[in-house]
Amino acid sequence: MKTLLTPEFPHSSRPQQSGTPQPFYRGFVVGAGVLALLLAVLLFVLLRESPDEEVRSVRAFSAVVSLDIARPVPAYSDADPEKVRLGRQLFHDVRLSVDDTVSCATCHSLNTGGVDNRVHSVGVQGQLGNINAPTVYNSGLNFVQFWDGRARTLEAQIEGPLNDPKEMGANWTLVLHKLRQDPSYPRWFSQLYAQGITADNVKDAIATFERSLHTPGSSFDQFLAGDAGAFTEQEQRGYELFLSYGCASCHQGVNLGGNMYGKMGLIGDYFADRGNITEADYGRYQRTRNLDHLYQFRVPPLRNVARTMPYFHDGSANTLEQAISVMGKYQLGRSMPEEDMAALVAFLRSLTGTYNGSPL
Repeated sequence: MKTLLTPEFPHSSRPQQSGTPQPFYRGFVVGAGVLALLLAVLLFVLLRESPDEEVRSVRAFSAVVSLDIARPVPAYSDADPEKVRLGRQLFHDVRLSVDDTVSCATCHSLNTGGVDNRVHSVGVQGQLGNINAPTVYNSGLNFVQFWDGRARTLEAQIEGPLNDPKEMGANWTLVLHKLRQDPSYPRWFSQLYAQGITADNVKDAIATFERSLHTPGSSFDQFLAGDAGAFTEQEQRGYELFLSYGCASCHQGVNLGGNMYGKMGLIGDYFADRGNITEADYGRYQRTRNLDHLYQFRVPPLRNVARTMPYFHDGSANTLEQAISVMGKYQLGRSMPEEDMAALVAFLRSLTGTYNGSPL
């Protein structure tokens, strides 16, 4: 891929912005950070009020839940089971690609956390993509799709990989022709859709399946639901640190992320230190051409994060420890003692849920 220093500014190391940069965004982050700090203080007070450890834990974490910093992943029950079944079949069907070699599941395997565990996914003819594949699990809980947020719905997201020459390299005329030649798809579609096999109906079925991919039942969710024994002391300590360090400023809500945009390198200059800046690093700027959006990405959700390595849009962190260290330096402007790091890792591992009753 062509290496660029900055978009449309070949003679400078950083685009210049007029006025006060990103006032709303910075204000939101600061405000959210203050809220997280206040929550941490509240936790400390609550933990000291009761001599009973179990009661202290439930009271403290109930306070957090009541302010909606974190909520359990709900079991999904709204989908038409037949559409889910059809969508699952299409999700795993390589005929959605130009040469019948790549399916949605190629890059988003349900057996490996909804990702492929590669820095860059491999598409048709062995071509490499330019960005790390996000997980498909709980994707229906995200407020937009893709790292740069260019798709507002799962249906719109499907257009991207299907038409991308490096991913599936297909088009709807070709895909629909192949599906209509299948001995079972025409009847299957006609039972569910009056129009039969159309692009919109294919997208609807796949998106319906993807929305069903909730992963409830993590240790963290059990604890949020009131089961004090589901959380170890180290995991609880990790969650307290998660709040007090300010991680919840960006990673909050039911998916612990996926509900806002954030700038990579809020405190330190991540891209200058990493080097080799490419267009994939521009984030939202790629589609908006607004310099306020340069290096901004949809905040990645942390659900099942122990299974979705490597991390970040560039896949540059192979372990949770490395990811936490990078976040501490470039988003929070601080380092972390080894004990804190271990506790945070334990908490992040507690976010691994279940699918169809089995652990991921």
